[in-house]
Amino acid sequence: MTLKVEPSGQACGARVTGLDLSEPVTEDLAAEIRQVWLEHKVLAFPGQAMDDDALEAFTLAMGGFGEDPFFAPIEGRQHIAAILREAEETSPLFAENWHSDWSFLEHPPAGTCLMAVDIPPTGGDTLFADQAAAFAALPEERRDYLRSLTAIHSAQLAYAPEGTYGERDKGRSMAIRPDESARETRTHPLVQRHPETGEECLYSTLGYIIGIEGMEAQEAFALLTELAAWQGREEFTYRHRWENDMLVMWDNRSVLHKATGGYEGHRRELHRTTIAAWTK
Repeated sequence: MTLKVEPSGQACGARVTGLDLSEPVTEDLAAEIRQVWLEHKVLAFPGQAMDDDALEAFTLAMGGFGEDPFFAPIEGRQHIAAILREAEETSPLFAENWHSDWSFLEHPPAGTCLMAVDIPPTGGDTLFADQAAAFAALPEERRDYLRSLTAIHSAQLAYAPEGTYGERDKGRSMAIRPDESARETRTHPLVQRHPETGEECLYSTLGYIIGIEGMEAQEAFALLTELAAWQGREEFTYRHRWENDMLVMWDNRSVLHKATGGYEGHRRELHRTTIAAWTK
């Protein structure tokens, strides 16, 4: 197979054709895809007639399954969750704030895969923000300061019983499972050097980051709010438009992402896996 890579022309992202991911992915092909992924950070593979077996096989080829808390898997699977919104659903949109998946874990996933199952005729784009570009565009003095900070991550605002997706969240199609474990905290440097590319990236943002070590809460919130506005600036973003039979994978270590709406009255379903944290 010969890969054809078409960059999005935006801050990150590329469209990849010339391969059939319903077939087994060889080690050589996996290595080639991974290099393209590291370069472009978000890859879209259109025209892929992949079933759940193929999605799982692809995820394994890309590095194995990562931990996926607070989502119940689809029936018959351990590692696939449905990102689902039924046509009549009126609950608030899921994941409409910038974030890096599961950054509150001790070993957050390296990447995420989403396979289109049912795509509405309009709306439902996913936005991505390149955090290497966002960091590089800051003044050197600001970069030095941010390098010195350690962020406190937690799932409590989203997945604790009283969180956004907790006990008061009614009428949602997705199988979200809030839990007391969401109150746990972990720390990660606010600026991380990508373990494979060496790029320095701002890591995660408000929501999963609830504070900064050694900083008063009010001061930390002000800093994180200011930084979040910078992280999602238009010049750092890529707007992805979905198609049926499309697989998308992104690098959680170097991009943020968020959902958008605009498909009211239409059903939307994608199947999701996470790619395990990278180790040498």
